[in-house]
Amino acid sequence: MDAEGARAELGRFLRSRREQAPRADYGLPPVGRSRDRGLRREEVAYLSGVSVTWYTWLEQGRPINPSRSVLDAVARTLRLSSSEHEYLLSLAGFGLPAPDRTRLVEDAPAHVQRLLDALGDNPAFALAPDWGIAGWNRAYTRLYPNVARVPREDRNLLWLVYTDPAVRELLPDWEETSARFLAEFRAETGTRAGDPAVRALVERLRTASPEFREAWERYDIRGFASRERRFRHPRDGEVRLEHHQLTPTDHPALRVVVYTALG
Repeated sequence: MDAEGARAELGRFLRSRREQAPRADYGLPPVGRSRDRGLRREEVAYLSGVSVTWYTWLEQGRPINPSRSVLDAVARTLRLSSSEHEYLLSLAGFGLPAPDRTRLVEDAPAHVQRLLDALGDNPAFALAPDWGIAGWNRAYTRLYPNVARVPREDRNLLWLVYTDPAVRELLPDWEETSARFLAEFRAETGTRAGDPAVRALVERLRTASPEFREAWERYDIRGFASRERRFRHPRDGEVRLEHHQLTPTDHPALRVVVYTALG
């Protein structure tokens, strides 16, 4: 993403957080009779110790250079989570440089595929930077057979979560899980939103899925955390697994996703 695009994304993100902030949390009355969410720009500026004009320019994506201390103050005012705070800083140029992701990863390297296969009964797959599924093992095809059937251009985790009816059947908590995946995707790809693969995926999903379109506008940001996952398998019934992610040090553009048994 170029500097202009990053500034525009930063402004949209701040505006979404400001508009969703509960006014009661700041000791402020509702606006009118019923609007109990949303801070005014001047309220955020005052609480952050910056001028209204400067904060307005920040939301408008103007070419200004905010310091990290000022961005930290705005993040505290808006009560951003650690993942949201990191996302804000990365858009302003304070994050760590992203790995070189210019080459689209379509297939997992042979040694990564061997690792997936060696995990045996633990479902596992390799995830590319645009969330394309680059490799998987036999246990994963048992959990989700469609991964081996869909066309390559559709073999993307976010695309399948929002468009494949089989995934909705597999996930008893689809609404929660789909929103969580999207928040993680946004946290990971925010500074690469201008990349052709990411931009094309988002536009396809906005067209194909009303649920994605609505969730995309919320600007939810969450970092990945290992957690329990539940699946409603047509043959095995309810399956509970723990969800993990690993990054090969010799291939940092990929992440290995592994599900291990619970209990």
